[in-house]
Amino acid sequence: MSGIKLVCGLGNPGDKYAQTRHNAGFWFLGKLADNLSISLASNTRFKALIGEQAKSPKRTNALRLIAPQTFMNKSGESLVPFAKFYQIEPQNILVVHDEIDLPPGTVRLKVGGGHGGHNGLRDIIRLLGHNDFNRLRIGVGRPANSQDVVSEVLKRPPVAEFNLIDEAMDRVMLYWSDIQDGDFAKAMNALHQQ
Repeated sequence: MSGIKLVCGLGNPGDKYAQTRHNAGFWFLGKLADNLSISLASNTRFKALIGEQAKSPKRTNALRLIAPQTFMNKSGESLVPFAKFYQIEPQNILVVHDEIDLPPGTVRLKVGGGHGGHNGLRDIIRLLGHNDFNRLRIGVGRPANSQDVVSEVLKRPPVAEFNLIDEAMDRVMLYWSDIQDGDFAKAMNALHQQ
């Protein structure tokens, strides 16, 4: 793998959804942008907030960030044209999203795979025509006593769970250079043990 050139955080735009579990991808992207000193700005052409890492002698690849503002179930309408415009191949894309099948405080890197019922991933796969992109799955937990997953992911997590999610994202930052450089094995070995 030649490394990550594009990070896409999934979520729903607007204050109504800002603190909901489904916006874990946006939370991560904001944290990554802060850590890398990347400013995100609105772009109407791609219906997204976008940013680019400043060039440096240590990095041969430009890193671009995108937060689609199309709502979750139309995430591909933003990501796919953006990736095509910058000629970024799927293997160089990392999509960050909430994962109900992982408990809060858990993160997992994954290469390829299905959508697992996640509407943002479903739309990206549909418009890309395949599923050969990388994912960073942010555990938000599955509600124990509820069959209505949709309403649960659109709720704010309790403070204790939010703190676990935030700490998990901070752990990812410790291994971000490995992830960006494409050394998933090293990052997985560290992150999947916790």
